[in-house]
Order: sequence, then C-alpha cells, then structure tokens
Amino acid sequence: MAGPGWGRVPPRRGYLSGGTERRCRELLAAAGGGGAAAAGAAVLVPLCSVRGRPSLLYTLRCRRLPGPHSGDVSFPGGKREASDGDAVATALRETREELGLELEEGSVWGMLRSLPDRQGMLVVPVVANLGPLENLKLSPNPEEVAETFTLPLAHLLREENQGYTHFRTRGRYGYTLPVFLHGPHRVWGLTAIITELTLELLAPERYRRKTHVPGRHLAAPPRRA
Repeated sequence: MAGPGWGRVPPRRGYLSGGTERRCRELLAAAGGGGAAAAGAAVLVPLCSVRGRPSLLYTLRCRRLPGPHSGDVSFPGGKREASDGDAVATALRETREELGLELEEGSVWGMLRSLPDRQGMLVVPVVANLGPLENLKLSPNPEEVAETFTLPLAHLLREENQGYTHFRTRGRYGYTLPVFLHGPHRVWGLTAIITELTLELLAPERYRRKTHVPGRHLAAPPRRA
C-alpha cells in the first residue's frame, strides 16, 4: 500500500502538472530504480494527454512476433542491447523502433522498481511524459505493433474498471495480479502491474494496490477466445 511519503493527490488534470512531475521525480530518484543494473530489459511507461485528459499510451503487439508476448497489450520496450548505456537508453531506443518517436532524456521522470516477466527476466519500467498526443506523429512499426491506444487515468482509477486474478501454487493461494477492464483491450500481466504501480505513484490517495506480486515470474492468465 502507498505510504504517507507519496504525498497528496493532485486534481485530475494535475496528474501531469509540474508539481506532480517534481514530486514523482523526487520519489523515483529516492527509490533508485531498484534492480535496474541487473535487468535484462526495459519498457517505457508513456504518460500523455489526449484532448487535455491525462492518459497512458499502450501498444498491442503484433501476433506475428515470435515468443510468448505476441498479441499482448504492452508498453514499448524490449531486451537491453550491448550498445545501450542503461535502462533508460533501452526504453528510448525501443520506443523509437516501435513507434517512431524520438524522445529526449529530459522527458523521463525516472524508473519504477524492476519486475520479473514470465520467464523470470527483470524488466525496468521507465516513466516518461510524452506531452499532448495530438502534437506527436506516431509511426508504429507494423512488424512489431498491431495497434496503439490510450486509456485515460480517470478510466483506470475507476473501481468498476479494475479486476484481479488470483493464482494458486501447488494447490494453495500464490499471488494476485491486477487486470484493467472495459477499454479497447484488456490490460493484464506485467503491463497491468506496471500500470498499477504508475497509478499508485500519480494518484496515491485514489489508488491503493491490492495485489501481491510474485517474486520470481508471472504466470500467464488464460487467453480469451
């Protein structure tokens, strides 16, 4: 659960305000991006505004992609390459390759704690503010991205759009993962966990995490037909 150090929640249109940015930058810097040095991958968590409404930008991965993440809702990102100086460089490079966006490091607020994916690889979520989406030209790479879509933070913060999946391990309760519903696509898995941590960062008095994240890897929830 969020502690008192997360500060007071801003008004809805203030989620991306200068005051919120300063607060979040300070919190993320103090947290130190736990586990980032050992992580093998990074994703960008793209904050943006759509007609003035604070939102998150998501991608739907192309089903032609090999591996377990094809067809998943995700954030732009991927494995770290030898030429990447750090996790931020990985997230910015992957965003450029997937969406055609050239982002400056100044747009980056900081890093959330590293999280394991289904294979146990640590992934660093890098939080950045893209600004008004209307001012950007997205050029999704059709080999990697089937679709892009946004969800307003107000939508994600409504309880009726939040769900949870409970997993059992060896016949006993193991852990609970979040699911975000009633958008163009269901947001689940690692992307939902990162969404949850982002909401907790931006709106600590409106969102309280109810999940217990596994320490090693994430199980894949059943696919919808």
